[in-house]
Amino acid sequence: MRVIEYFDCDCKEYWLAQIQKCDWGAGAFLYELLSENKFGEVVGETSKVLMLTEGEELISFCTYAEKDDIQPTELTPWIGFAYTFPQYRGHRYLGKLFAEIEKLARADKVKEIYISTNHTGLYEKYGCEFYQMMNDIGGESSRVYKKDIE
Repeated sequence: MRVIEYFDCDCKEYWLAQIQKCDWGAGAFLYELLSENKFGEVVGETSKVLMLTEGEELISFCTYAEKDDIQPTELTPWIGFAYTFPQYRGHRYLGKLFAEIEKLARADKVKEIYISTNHTGLYEKYGCEFYQMMNDIGGESSRVYKKDIE
């Protein structure tokens, strides 16, 4: 298994088609942002899309982004669009992506990263702690978690 970054890879069209296979609304939105070249405009120009792959298989993906669905806020950066394909769930593959994000955060001298979700009990497995409830851009209440970077 290896982690690749979408914008640094040679086969963007192939990986974009793999992201499109995601059965989750937020994954479809990520596909739309990437295919219409609006990703940087929406989540920040330095943002990244990380993909955990095994050969030609996309196992899991997420973003390391300046902004997410909690706006406006001073909190940054964010883990967003975290998704693991159903056949790969239960193996903590998302942890491999989180480890890569932690490396990026350390290089950026970031002290904490955030994630917005409606899940309870998932991100705690990866060292995230509940931070507070906040409203997303649609006005819906969302759980915001924080992960300290050491």
